[in-house]
Amino acid sequence: MGEWTAIVLAGRRPGENGFAAAHGVAAKALIPAGGEPMLGRVARTLLASPSVGRIVILAQQAETLLAGELGWMADEPRIAAADAGDGISASVGRLAGTAAAPWPVLVTTADHPLLRPEMVETFIAGAAGADAAFAMVERSTIERVHPGTSRTWLKAADGHYSGANLFALLTPASRRGTDFWARAEKDRKRTLKLLSFLGPAILLRAVTRTISLEAAAERAGRKIGLRLKAVRLPYAEAAIDVDKPADLELAERILAARRALTA
Repeated sequence: MGEWTAIVLAGRRPGENGFAAAHGVAAKALIPAGGEPMLGRVARTLLASPSVGRIVILAQQAETLLAGELGWMADEPRIAAADAGDGISASVGRLAGTAAAPWPVLVTTADHPLLRPEMVETFIAGAAGADAAFAMVERSTIERVHPGTSRTWLKAADGHYSGANLFALLTPASRRGTDFWARAEKDRKRTLKLLSFLGPAILLRAVTRTISLEAAAERAGRKIGLRLKAVRLPYAEAAIDVDKPADLELAERILAARRALTA
């Protein structure tokens, strides 16, 4: 059994209720993708990842998600549930490093139905030596396989990048990162506002695109007070989560293609 604890963020965010209700479920994490709730797909992927030893589902009233079609998760000894407070990032900071979620900690989201074990393992290997790390996928990697895909891009001197909803917290120092993210969480989709939290020097170099992804991560880490690493992933689908109907349609097509390959 692997040493990593995987925390899966499955909480409800403002504005998601309509998306979930349109699919007849109570939470976005329960929307089906490829005939299975997204949360279940993510959990199965993590259970199949050699580095992951335990999984914690973090959400408001988390245990209510592990029922019905996902009742098997409540019976799985490697899976536990934990209730989140008002802020998901603050809740991660409180949970990481405890007996329920010992170091090192992998954080991902329930709306990542295309996640595969090889993505998890590549990211974990790349995070070695850091206090905290995050995964990114370069735009050309994504558009080569899925042209026209709408993503939120972080523009750096060496390319445009999209987040992959994979984060590593390896040491107690990583709590400084979760504290920062909790303060900035409301602006997570507004790149410049988020960068402004790190100070004018980093903001200026980001705006002028004179800093590489790795250098930006290293400088941001120094500003926060930890060793922060950006890990580039070579998998286009690592950057495709489900935030809107178009994302779900794309995920369904990709999952159908996977099934056809293994049929």
